[in-house]
Formats: sequence, structure tokens, C-alpha cells
Amino acid sequence: MIIKPRIRGFLCTTAHPAGCALEVDQQINYVKAQGRIENGPRRVLIIGASGGYGLATRITAAFGGGAETLGVFFERPAEGNRTASPGWYKSAAFTERARAEGLYAANFAGDAFSESSKQRVIEEIRSHMGQVDMVVYSLAAGARTLPDGSLVRSALKPVGEPFSGATIDLNSGEMREVSLEPASPEEVADTVRVMGGEDWELWIAALLKAGVLAPGCITTNYTYLGSEVTWPIYHHGTIGKAKEDLDRAARALKAPLSELGGAAYVCVMKGLMTQAASAIPGMSLYLSLLFKVMKEQGKHEDCIEQTTRLFTSRLFAGGDVLVDEAGRVRLDDWELTDRVQDYVRQHWHEVNGDNLDTLTDFSGYKQAFLSMHGFVDGVDEEADVIADVPMDVITVPEQR
Repeated sequence: MIIKPRIRGFLCTTAHPAGCALEVDQQINYVKAQGRIENGPRRVLIIGASGGYGLATRITAAFGGGAETLGVFFERPAEGNRTASPGWYKSAAFTERARAEGLYAANFAGDAFSESSKQRVIEEIRSHMGQVDMVVYSLAAGARTLPDGSLVRSALKPVGEPFSGATIDLNSGEMREVSLEPASPEEVADTVRVMGGEDWELWIAALLKAGVLAPGCITTNYTYLGSEVTWPIYHHGTIGKAKEDLDRAARALKAPLSELGGAAYVCVMKGLMTQAASAIPGMSLYLSLLFKVMKEQGKHEDCIEQTTRLFTSRLFAGGDVLVDEAGRVRLDDWELTDRVQDYVRQHWHEVNGDNLDTLTDFSGYKQAFLSMHGFVDGVDEEADVIADVPMDVITVPEQR
């Protein structure tokens, strides 16, 4: 099968198995090159483990600290002329490499929001790991089936006031204006239910009740605050309301986890290309500017650099974990320096079709998008490849 990128809007409907595996190998090699993480967790559950920060955390824990890992994700295998999702290929590659080094790696494919997924994961922990030292919640989803069976969907909209801003078309590189009406109260509430901290709390409650959290267990959830130029659509929008709810959830988890000597942290990461970020109006322009200035300053990090720095300089550096006034762990520190943000603010309203390539790193932004799907340097897109890549995975049936 000849596999090439097929981009529709902010989606790529194909993925390259060889490129996805190569990306995993590159991340593994980076982690190994940083040296052993001596104080890292030994048994880690990652909810949302197939891409972005979730996969990077899994790689950091396994190949940096020798951790046993259990990953939960909702990915699809190849079928007919359709490739597998990139997360399937990446998880398959991770599993093969981890097991080749004698590391336990189990995968669950199913709806992470469901009670059946929670209980099946608990069974696996009991039978093969005993307990876990770390629970990472890194789920990105557009919809959620609630415990009562009802379905709610998230909305990427501003709150209170309409939003107008520029975005960049991934295919053509053309800039165009985007206008969005403010979300309704129902859309705000639904977005919080999907992307906020409620399911994180439900997972920890289920794991605590089952007795599978080890003494000192910590749990983390990733968030993004961003720059003031993106606040109208992000921090002050529906997604920002959902992210605020993570802070509430972390505070709510403090008491039950303290009985184990554990803790819950919201980790604020830098702006990066993720599937979620590519869908948010205005983020393509912001990230293109951000990549330009941070690369020039030698401060640009991808997911694997961020999660490795999170482990080595924050969570497992020894002593108290450094947090901000809201109790969050900050890894967006390099992004929010005056030198970086001054450049973004200066050029935010100046970018147009004529200067796009000089003021921004849109080419790097687009390549990051393609790389998410395995279309990377070193992969022959003209080669005939096998799209059906097997993976040892436990499928959790849909909850009825």
C-alpha cells in the first residue's frame, strides 16, 4: 500500500506506520541519551497514552526509569484501504520496543470514560502490577458518554464575546479570518464535562477504592494556559473553562491522596502541535510565531523534551515539587519569557501572506502536523508498505 498524507481541514486521514515507528524510536533515543531517571516511578498508568504528552510520558517513564506501563487509548487498527490511526502505529511500536528490553507494557483499547474500562484496567493492575506509583491523565476527546449513558460534546468557542482572528490553512498556507459566536451556557457546561477534571476524579476514586494505588502515588493532568494573545479563544474560552476545572479537581484529590502520602498535580506545558491544538482557531498563527522565536533562541521543545524535563527537574528531582501560587507545575516557563512573548506580540497583527515565511516558522508548524501522522524525513512515501500492523491489545467492549 502506498501511503501519502491526505489533509482535510485540520485533519489528516492517513498515517504512515514506518514514520510513526521512527518517531517513537527518536523519542526513545532522546530519553536514553539524557541518562537514567533514578527516582522515577516504577509502575505507571497512562490514560490517553497513544500520542502527544501521554505517549511521551510513557516513553520517558519506561526508557528513562525502566517503568512498567499500562496504556489506555481509543485508537483504530487498519481496515481494508484505510490506514490505522497514528496512535495505533505509535503504540504498537512502543510496545514492541519496550518488551524487547524486558519492560512490561499492556494496552487497553476502549472508551476511557467508561466504567467498564476502569474496572478492566484495575483487574490488570491487580494481576500483573499489584499497584501503580503514578497515574497520568492525558486524555483528549471531543465527546464523552456520561455514567448515565447520555452523550455530551465539547465546543471550541469563546465565552461572553465573539472572536475574530486569523488562521492559516494547512494545505495552502493561506491566511484567512475566522469568526466565532460565543458559546451558550450549555456548550460551556458540556465542554467542562468532556475536557475538565470530573473523569480524572472518577478514575482516581475507582483506583483508590480498589486499593491499587501505591503509597506515595502521584497523579498528573496536563494543561495549557498560553499567551495573552490567545486568551480570547483559549484561556477565556470554553476550553479554558474546562482547564480551570482541572485545578478544582486537583484540589479535590488532595485529601484522599494525602492518606497515601500521594499528591495530584496539574502540569502546565508549552504550546506544541497536537491534534487538539491544530483544531483551535488562531493557534496555527500563534504556534508558527512561537516556533520561530523559540528555535532561534535554542529553547524549542517537543513533547518528549517537555516530559523528560518534567520528570528530571520537577516531579522526581528530589525534595519538594516546585509549584506556582495555584499549585501547578510549570513547564511553560521558557515560552512565557519576555523575549519570546515580545516577539509574538510585536508580529501578531503583522503577519500576512507575503511575510508568513519570514516572520513565522509555518513550515515547521506544518511539518510538526505531518510528523504526528508519521510523514517524516527518512520515510519513503513511494514505498509499498503493509498498513496492517498488529498490536497486543485488550479491547474493552462498549458499555451498553
